[in-house]
Amino acid sequence: MNWSGKNVFITGADGFIGSHLTEALVSQGANVTALCLYNSFDRHGWLDDVTAEIRNEIQLVRGDVRDAHQMDALCKNQTTVFHLASLIAIPYSYDAPSSYVQTNVQGTVNVLKAALNGAASKVIHTSTSEVYGTAKFTPISEDHPLQGQSPYSASKIGADMIAESFARSFNLPVVTLRPFNTYGPRQSERAVISTTIRQFLDNKCEVIKLGDLSPARDFNFVADTVAAFLAAAQLSENAFGQAFNAGSGNMVTIAETVDLIRSITKSDKPIIQENVRLRPTDSEVMALMADATRLKESTNWLPAVSLQDGLTQTVDWWRGHLANVPSSLSYTV
Repeated sequence: MNWSGKNVFITGADGFIGSHLTEALVSQGANVTALCLYNSFDRHGWLDDVTAEIRNEIQLVRGDVRDAHQMDALCKNQTTVFHLASLIAIPYSYDAPSSYVQTNVQGTVNVLKAALNGAASKVIHTSTSEVYGTAKFTPISEDHPLQGQSPYSASKIGADMIAESFARSFNLPVVTLRPFNTYGPRQSERAVISTTIRQFLDNKCEVIKLGDLSPARDFNFVADTVAAFLAAAQLSENAFGQAFNAGSGNMVTIAETVDLIRSITKSDKPIIQENVRLRPTDSEVMALMADATRLKESTNWLPAVSLQDGLTQTVDWWRGHLANVPSSLSYTV
């Protein structure tokens, strides 16, 4: 798809995946309006980390998807809307479930309605593999039952159904992308790969503190996930209202992933499991592995980065940013 000169609106552009997607679209010539969550620190999240050349080409806007009026204004004259803004930390969703409904469900309603009013040509709504819960079968296709095993996943199921309903009720050209576990540079330390790398590299950390090492995940490097978003924007009207998985089709346990990171970092630090890091028993998702046939056959998208190469790139990024990213006290006390 030729993005040159196209007007693109990205919610959650200041986040992990959103910042990489913003970079990719600007690099391909798109006119990007990037929504960053308002804060009083004069920061734009991870977009403050991109090169000046890229940053100067972005129209940076602070705001909140919970504000319907603002979304309506920002979606005017936008060809494509990528909706990534979301509350995503699963542990926090146990403490503040209502905030997840407000942001993930009502926020999605606001963005979709604004895109409809603005006559956007395509809307890509972001889901998550967590909506499937613990797999009843693997690999997981889009036909797998949806299971709300945490308030977070329940809110994303609600948002997915809202997106489907807008396609059916209002003919909104929306598709839902369900990335399986994405990792890479800029990811928060609430994610297992990021916190593991940080702890292995940080001299202040003497032992590696983790939760349950037995769950298995389909890990995907952020560049492959960004490519999936760009591919989803090419889907035809036959895809409107549908969900599309984006994953490698390979599954590894957390323990195997930690061992691979240990090898890359060449660290001999011991590992301990902390009960405080465990999810409630019936809430933990034990296995996620994608069947991404639908997306691959519809767009020719394929992941290109192996887990070994992706983890190596991520470790290299952390080596260069260790001093600049504030550490989490949760593993040093």
